[in-house]
Amino acid sequence: MTSVQKDINEKMRGILVDWLVDVHLKFKLVPDILFMTVNLIDRSLSQFSVARSKLQLVGITALFIYSKYEEIYPPELKEYAYVTDKAYTTGDILDMEGKILTTINFRLAYTSSYRFFERYSRVCGLDEKSQCLGRYLLELCLIEYKMQRHKASLLACTAIYLTNKIEKRENWSDIMVTNTNYTEQDLRACAKEMCLLLQNASKSSLQAVRRKYSSTKFFEVAKLQIEKI
Repeated sequence: MTSVQKDINEKMRGILVDWLVDVHLKFKLVPDILFMTVNLIDRSLSQFSVARSKLQLVGITALFIYSKYEEIYPPELKEYAYVTDKAYTTGDILDMEGKILTTINFRLAYTSSYRFFERYSRVCGLDEKSQCLGRYLLELCLIEYKMQRHKASLLACTAIYLTNKIEKRENWSDIMVTNTNYTEQDLRACAKEMCLLLQNASKSSLQAVRRKYSSTKFFEVAKLQIEKI
């Protein structure tokens, strides 16, 4: 992205993703759509130059694309235009949809960190509250551009590893090594970065993820007091 974009930086991307977290929650879309949307945004921003005034259009169009891809009854097109405070028309979204899809050659299939997390959290036997904490960690990573350099599978495993560490369970069993092909040593560097994001979440100006996971629906996991791990 940094080599292609002249008018957009990492901070602007973070603001866009933060806004999309709220929109995704407002539309009550399935969880994986958020992760796939962010991946599509990053793929698009690495392929073609986008003016600052069109960045939100790229974001809402990516959400529109994957909503149709994943949902049985996705929100109507006009709802996506409306949620941008009518900054863009339905025609603008359809035009951008065509540009994005032709740029990526219609390659929409993507296994997100959320999908890996779903699989590995079952292997690990995480309960519902622990799964919410792991998802909270993964969504904090969506905001931070530098975290996207890690493989989706590594991020998922690190979220489980850190969740276990926070909740004082066995960090990484032989069963997890066998199923994931990651050792504890493989996870430690990423875990340090993820832990730093978690500890600094309350100080960030981007609060959509923290606000979302402060609700009772998600067991208020964002309110956990995390000391040095």
